[in-house]
Amino acid sequence: MTAYELLVSGLQQFIPEVSPQAVDKLLRFSDLLLEKNKVMNLTAVTDPCEVVTRHFLDCASLAPYIKEGQTVLDVGTGAGFPGLPLAILCPNAQFTLLDAQRKRIDFLSEVVDALGLDNVMPVHARAEEFALLHRASFDLAVSRAVADLRVLCELALPMVKVGGAFYAMKAADCMDEVGSASHAFAVLGAPASELLHYTVPHNGVERVLVRLKKTDATPDKYPRRFKKIQTDPL
Repeated sequence: MTAYELLVSGLQQFIPEVSPQAVDKLLRFSDLLLEKNKVMNLTAVTDPCEVVTRHFLDCASLAPYIKEGQTVLDVGTGAGFPGLPLAILCPNAQFTLLDAQRKRIDFLSEVVDALGLDNVMPVHARAEEFALLHRASFDLAVSRAVADLRVLCELALPMVKVGGAFYAMKAADCMDEVGSASHAFAVLGAPASELLHYTVPHNGVERVLVRLKKTDATPDKYPRRFKKIQTDPL
């Protein structure tokens, strides 16, 4: 199957009606990603079909949980995952792509301009510093970063509104990690975690969305300095 065919059939497992414009923009994003990847380390994937199966269709698993008009923060977006594909698939929601590396944000700004996306804002900042001015500002936070859940939660949950949620994309064998983070969940205002299992279309990889619904305000002292978060996680 071509990258186009993989993308269209795979997206239909998460989104009943996929617009041709969204498909075109995703494939254009893939082209821009692979071209930039020749001079900048953005992804280990170098084949367009793998970009679809390993990146786009994995990210699309979050699309059903994003509602019209919501504000979404992608913490540690890296090469734009999951936030940029979600912004293309959910044009009626607003996305902020946050990353501490300027070169990544510069690349994402180029992509946003090239695709004509008006619902995306790439931001160069450290999450713990960005949180100082954006506490309880977003309906949802998402992350596909590889960091430990205790670290991710302390960076993301302070910026989520009470009544909102944080979705962390994890491997299927994340049960021990989730269990060790239960104290952090409670301290940060999201004591009950849910595991939403899914299979990435066309490559069969089992994955999990860890959903943390925020029921209480995060204490003002969080997030702490990043070094403290790393060396003494909650």
